[in-house]
Amino acid sequence: MGLHEAPLLFQFEIASSEDLTYIPMSVRFNLDRFGLRISLAQWQMLPYEDRKLLARFPVEEDAQIEPNFDHALFEMLRTHANVEPEWFTPDAAPAWRETGAVPEGVLNQASLAGLAAPGIEQWAQLAPFKRYVLAKLSRKPEGNHDFLPAMREFGLAAAA
Repeated sequence: MGLHEAPLLFQFEIASSEDLTYIPMSVRFNLDRFGLRISLAQWQMLPYEDRKLLARFPVEEDAQIEPNFDHALFEMLRTHANVEPEWFTPDAAPAWRETGAVPEGVLNQASLAGLAAPGIEQWAQLAPFKRYVLAKLSRKPEGNHDFLPAMREFGLAAAA
């Protein structure tokens, strides 16, 4: 699978990521998948067209589908910021991959947002990338302003 025609953005991201000022979830997924970490400042040093290109990479779990994300990121950061991303070892079994249990963080965020937590069946039926997004939005103990809009967009909470 090649690059998508347009940046992959959820509706809840458009307000903050439409101009790609902030790192969209599709890029965060690929950073985590390849074991790369960049700062928001480094992201914002990249020209808009480079950020747009990075947000077009596929979000499938198979690293062989599009192995050039890491190479593209390295070149862009070297060219425009004279830095390299940090490396880390990706989690071999992240909670979002598990379909038999809803991660604690997601349960906590649902409680903080005053929502019913997704059931195991709902969780298992979500696309892996959507499970990743909810888990990523739930990694801190305090409420995340994007969690409720994401739950609504994914059909797990009633629209306001």
